[in-house]
Amino acid sequence: MVQVPGTQRADVRRSAAGHRPGPGDERPPAARQPRQRCAAPPDGAAADETVVRALMLASRAFVGLTLRSLGAAAADVTLPQFRTLVVLAVRGPLRSTDIAEELGVNPSTGTRMCDRLVRKGLIDRMPDPGDRRVVRLGLTSAGRDVVGRVIAARRAELVRIVAATAGVWQPAVIDALTAFAAATGEGGEPDWWLGWSADPADGSPDRSGDPVSGDPAGGWV
Repeated sequence: MVQVPGTQRADVRRSAAGHRPGPGDERPPAARQPRQRCAAPPDGAAADETVVRALMLASRAFVGLTLRSLGAAAADVTLPQFRTLVVLAVRGPLRSTDIAEELGVNPSTGTRMCDRLVRKGLIDRMPDPGDRRVVRLGLTSAGRDVVGRVIAARRAELVRIVAATAGVWQPAVIDALTAFAAATGEGGEPDWWLGWSADPADGSPDRSGDPVSGDPAGGWV
């Protein structure tokens, strides 16, 4: 789920940032796509422990980065709650059971988490347009604002880190990170956040953005 924004994305950012749906706009429920993870290694194949240790360090760093971003954005949500908001930003309105599946928790845990976010005014219940007996949960304007602010804070921190370590970001490193994200099943389409965090004038974070319709993906949370 790691994607280091590059300058080559500038044209995409300008296009994505031009799309600013209003709070009343509704996104149709997204078609669920199965996660594509890498195949299991052959029997007896050994992982490179040096790589595993480096990725363990990186994963810890990214969790810390997200926690700092939550604090910097003054977002009154826990890390699991923020991940729920990101799932809804990516997928559009979902049933609580679908959210629980995305998060890898049991349905009752997912329902309780969603209930808390409803009480905070960050998500709302809505009828399924195809079957009004089905209730879906989607982001409110306040929920979209939280996601936008946290992504903007995280992007600003990543920009600082990349600038401070500019010498290590060779194409092979970027390719390896992209392949790793894809292998986890969380790195599908990496540009969904562009409509939330990119300013068309100078590429700086914009906290008022909305997700780009039809660009689902995952992100480090």
